[in-house]
Amino acid sequence: MIWAWLLNSISVYATASLLEGVEIKNFWSAVFVAALLAIVNVFIKPILIILSLPITILTFGLFVWVINAFLIMLVDQMVRGFKVKSFGWALLFGFVMSVISWVLFQIFG
Repeated sequence: MIWAWLLNSISVYATASLLEGVEIKNFWSAVFVAALLAIVNVFIKPILIILSLPITILTFGLFVWVINAFLIMLVDQMVRGFKVKSFGWALLFGFVMSVISWVLFQIFG
């Protein structure tokens, strides 16, 4: 579990470093962002997915990316050292972070 948290923290930090519209203060901020994203994904995301099930079905599951971006914007409001400039950057952050995280888990997981 700690290993997964570390890999997610690295993916948050790497993604924020790659994207101009996302700022992260330091690696400790990335650790907090990864932890908060995990908590939000466990408790809030399932509720949002159930509530948005009709539109998720109509968009063939692509609306889940919108939910992810919304949750990233929520975490942005909660962590001082993490700033996402717009919803579009949050959408891109979610996509790039998932790719980087997948690669890291393929290599180290």
